[in-house]
Amino acid sequence: MNKTLVVSALSAALLLAGCQSVNTTSGGAVGVERKQYMFSMLSAQEVDSMYAQAYQQTLSQAASQGVLDKSSRNAQRVQTIARRLIAQAPVFRADAAQWNWQVNLIDSEELNANCGPGGKIIVYSGLIERLQLTDAELAAVMGHEIAHALREHSREAMSKAYGTQMATQVGAALLGLGDAGKQMADTGVEYLMMLPNSRSNENEADIIGLELSARAGYDPNAAISLWQKMSKAGGGAPPEFMSTHPSSSSRIAALQAAIPKVMPLYQQARK
Repeated sequence: MNKTLVVSALSAALLLAGCQSVNTTSGGAVGVERKQYMFSMLSAQEVDSMYAQAYQQTLSQAASQGVLDKSSRNAQRVQTIARRLIAQAPVFRADAAQWNWQVNLIDSEELNANCGPGGKIIVYSGLIERLQLTDAELAAVMGHEIAHALREHSREAMSKAYGTQMATQVGAALLGLGDAGKQMADTGVEYLMMLPNSRSNENEADIIGLELSARAGYDPNAAISLWQKMSKAGGGAPPEFMSTHPSSSSRIAALQAAIPKVMPLYQQARK
């Protein structure tokens, strides 16, 4: 058997041995039911604490540079949209109602937003201004990021990384792999184990975010125009097979298929 595949098999075996199967959220109207495997020695509280420290460092740095925006119109928009989305988070997991949610806008040209473990949200002004996002499109972005936190995708990724690191170290020792062989094994593990799941996580965040937005009263069709704008802004993106993110066409097709499931929720919220 190819050594890379052997190490990949060891990674899978060791990862499963050190992990527990969980389902972090309910399926919702969009029906996300995938079981997740979390490293048993890595608790959600530990991951939340680690991220909270990094989040505060980011805010402190932004404040010292004068780019932590607390008062602009965009800052007010971000806060309003976040409140409406966060109010819907317990639909997917009840404990989210007790999270220490924080929402901040940073004045930066960066086309980015994120919501880390435990509900720590950052939006960068470049995303809003350069793409000229409507409130519904901004809700689609923020809903997507909140979905990552609800599904604990960061802890899931860290669990895989722990298992992969453990297995490659053991595999390299057992199989006598040199540096070149170990590097090849690392690459094989990455493509065979990590990237497909990462794309799966992105798809989950897309459709859970779609439902959050719809329940909060934002038109789910805005997710389509959002990713069309993102596709134009992204230019020459890498092929889908080599990326942790779905291609724009795949992403839009999946969203279009899910919109009929959440449209009644949007219509109800608008009444």
